[in-house]
Amino acid sequence: MTLANYINDLLYRYDCVIVPAFGGFISNTIPTKVNHFTHTFYPPTKQLTFNVNLQHNDGLLANYIASCQQISFENAVEFIETSVATWSTELKKTPVLLSNIGAFHLNEKQQLVFSPSNAHNFLPASFGLSSLTSPAVPRMKQAVTDVPTPREKGTRVLPLFVKYAATAAVVVSLLATGWNGYQNQQEKELFAQQEKALEQKIQAATFVISKPLPTIHLTVHKAVEKKFHIIAGAFQFPENAVKKVQQLKAQGFDAVVLGKNKWGLTQVAFTSLETRKKAIVILRKIQKTTAKDAWLFVQ
Repeated sequence: MTLANYINDLLYRYDCVIVPAFGGFISNTIPTKVNHFTHTFYPPTKQLTFNVNLQHNDGLLANYIASCQQISFENAVEFIETSVATWSTELKKTPVLLSNIGAFHLNEKQQLVFSPSNAHNFLPASFGLSSLTSPAVPRMKQAVTDVPTPREKGTRVLPLFVKYAATAAVVVSLLATGWNGYQNQQEKELFAQQEKALEQKIQAATFVISKPLPTIHLTVHKAVEKKFHIIAGAFQFPENAVKKVQQLKAQGFDAVVLGKNKWGLTQVAFTSLETRKKAIVILRKIQKTTAKDAWLFVQ
């Protein structure tokens, strides 16, 4: 299977799927829509967006691949890195198409642009549903019962068809104005929903380890002056954060658990330093030798 197939599987179950060193796919649920002019009904769906800044490996994709292929987590990470390297090479020559997900290409500024596919619905609740067009319900026309009255001297009477034409023009104008306002309001509401959902869903993926350690409650005594932290990862389960600390300490790092961030994930630091200057020097060294996705957190 290709990497796109594994991403497809996870998008049915998660709202955020991150491809390490490439970017993150974020989905937002769009409710049922009705086009009153074409009489078309659209089922609820998941709208995909892409954030190139979400490149940190949260373990979700690699762990899923490892479980499906019965390989180690490290081999799964290597498989992802190879696929991403292939995409990067292809993007220099031609757009990259991911089945059921969308297409990527580079713009004039060599920035990555994502065009989602609207032909596939990742919302399980809408499985098997498609758009439906219903014919308009005919309405009975009322008979014209107006009886013309004698004209008073000096007045003009407009022909009946002129009155109807003027009325029709007013109605069409009102309908067009109302439709434009309706579309603008829908766009504003959708944008607000996406902004709110994005805040809640970033880094919400789960890192599952087949044999997690028992939960250990640690009391972290953090020096007040050491407020510059080099982050190694963020984990949903605290026991996974503890395991990461043990791995880093075995490599010689003064690793610590920093506690939970605003998304409820437990952060782990390679080390904590007193000044920004020292922290940047150590960060660059770690990025070159150990983890290129390490980053600096100032508390």
